[in-house]
Amino acid sequence: MENTEILLKKIDEKLKEVLSEKRYYHSVGVMKKAEELAKKYGVDESMAKLVGLAHDIAKDMPKEEKLKYVKEHNISIDDIEAKNIELLHAKIGADICKNEYGFNEKMQNAIQYHTVGSVKMDDLAKILFIADKTEEGRKCSNAEQVKIISNESLEEQVIYFIDQSVKYTIEKGGLLHPDSIYTRNYLIEKRNSI
Repeated sequence: MENTEILLKKIDEKLKEVLSEKRYYHSVGVMKKAEELAKKYGVDESMAKLVGLAHDIAKDMPKEEKLKYVKEHNISIDDIEAKNIELLHAKIGADICKNEYGFNEKMQNAIQYHTVGSVKMDDLAKILFIADKTEEGRKCSNAEQVKIISNESLEEQVIYFIDQSVKYTIEKGGLLHPDSIYTRNYLIEKRNSI
């Protein structure tokens, strides 16, 4: 993998081409938040910055292109992803970052898991998951609660944001991805066994 600053510059240039202005600024915000969380929790800051900036690289790809990409690159998708094409940006983004920027498996996983979670999430993946929900450009109605939860462990923060996402998805009548439920249950069982 190339020098972090060179990679950040290349990714930044690519994002300006493929993302809306709003999504681009969100990505920059996630990069900054991921770096901040990496410092706090002792995770590699360079990797956090890279995955933070690149995590939504495929977000604005049209639905037809997403479906074509997963087919051409043999990316397996489940029934929920087939019905909610927007979720595919995480798997596609991980693949793009592997092929175009040499991201290692840990970094690819962080990007792949940032949308619905995974029981396989390590601290880098948890940091990206949280940074995506808490970067300063995000407007949320529960800002005070988010501030309080930010003092908890990475696991508690992931549980909190999965809970919020599940509530939101139910309220809008959407399909829940099983990985979110598995991740939540896994982290709660882990917490309760301590």
